[in-house]
Amino acid sequence: MNHVDCLMKKVPQISVKEAALKIKSGDVVVVGGFGMTGTPIHLLDAIAETDVKNLTMISNNVGEPGMGGGRMLRNGQLKKAIGSFFTTNPEVVEAFQSGDLEVELLPQGNLAEAIRAGGAGLGGFLTPTGAGTQFSEGCDNYVSDGKEYIVQPALTADVALVRAWQADLAGNLVYRMTENNFNQAAATAGKIVIAEVEHIVPIGELDPNHIHTPGCFVDYLVQAHTTLEELGSSASVASSLKKVDESRMRMAKSALEELRPGDVVNLGIGIPTLVADLITPELDITVHSENGMLGVGPEPESGGAMDYPVNAGKIPVTALPGSSYFDSASSFAMIRGGHLDVAILGGLQVDEQGNLSNWAVPGKPLLGLGGAMDLASGAKRLIVTMTHTSRDGSSKVVKECTLPLTAVNAVTVLVTELAKFQFIDGQLTLVEVMPGVTLKEVEEKTEANFVVQL
Repeated sequence: MNHVDCLMKKVPQISVKEAALKIKSGDVVVVGGFGMTGTPIHLLDAIAETDVKNLTMISNNVGEPGMGGGRMLRNGQLKKAIGSFFTTNPEVVEAFQSGDLEVELLPQGNLAEAIRAGGAGLGGFLTPTGAGTQFSEGCDNYVSDGKEYIVQPALTADVALVRAWQADLAGNLVYRMTENNFNQAAATAGKIVIAEVEHIVPIGELDPNHIHTPGCFVDYLVQAHTTLEELGSSASVASSLKKVDESRMRMAKSALEELRPGDVVNLGIGIPTLVADLITPELDITVHSENGMLGVGPEPESGGAMDYPVNAGKIPVTALPGSSYFDSASSFAMIRGGHLDVAILGGLQVDEQGNLSNWAVPGKPLLGLGGAMDLASGAKRLIVTMTHTSRDGSSKVVKECTLPLTAVNAVTVLVTELAKFQFIDGQLTLVEVMPGVTLKEVEEKTEANFVVQL
């Protein structure tokens, strides 16, 4: 031991079984990770081997079936889940429907910031995300400079479980690529913080400039190596096959036409992901992913999250020159702070007022909100791509949204397989009819009133 080592706090290194014993029945546990990327899978597996129960898990999602938090769910150890996107694990939906699991759904940015606020000793924060939607019901509301905000309470936990790429024996943590996600905030928000780490090195071997989580937050270190099989759907790019047909690709091309050189753009799941394949370097467009990446490149030809970052769809992607990684809370600060030029999202309904519904259908077990609310309300421009009608033939371009709202008066451009609309002076305006489609067909299949400006 050298003199420098003696001056530094030492964080105990323990086994996964010893770490699991730190969790008590009834505890609130905050868990880092996004999908299976950056998830402390070995710690969760160790807890699954214990008899603790009645746990509340704060996590973006509850793993995948039989993996991570999903294994604990199967064991009946979870009483409640607080998160943003649970539909990647159908067993969560089933448990909720059967009454075996209580679920609290938050917009993804609110979730990340609530964890960060809790770790910072704050009681909560004001956010525009969710204002005017069902999420504002029962919340304290606040208006400043004519803009509506809701009060989001902070989140803290008895124990925080995080996953890092590197740590030194002083507890300093370094995250890799998009594995940062919710880990950085979670590491601040637990009374006890246990870090599962790929590589643990002696004090002094990590560059202080590269530390993401200072050692004062960390109570215990556990070394554990992740394997490809533990990454679930992100293990291989082969799992990300896209459904492409002519009409969907035409919609993607139409949305691309709305982008401007220099734009920072976020692409939602579904049809918006096709836009990524159309972006070329000469367009000068930067793609943002809400799980913590700026400068998203195309999918690799092969490989998975062991070698590449993942996007918000949990699909392995490449990093373009000049790209950057950051945590989820910082990512949503970019969105809410007006640093995102465009969001391209899917939709279930768009109405005459530019309101968007895209996350929930009454009577169907949709427990996946994700970052849609944050993106829809925070981006400078919102482009929605969706089919013009539902499967039953009813119009999705409506007079007034009947489904739960995602954002109010937010839509800038609407693209369907039949037409393109813009909101000009606050009025829904038809600006383009797709090839092979007649104006009469658009009129017949559109419930909303609109003006024509072809």
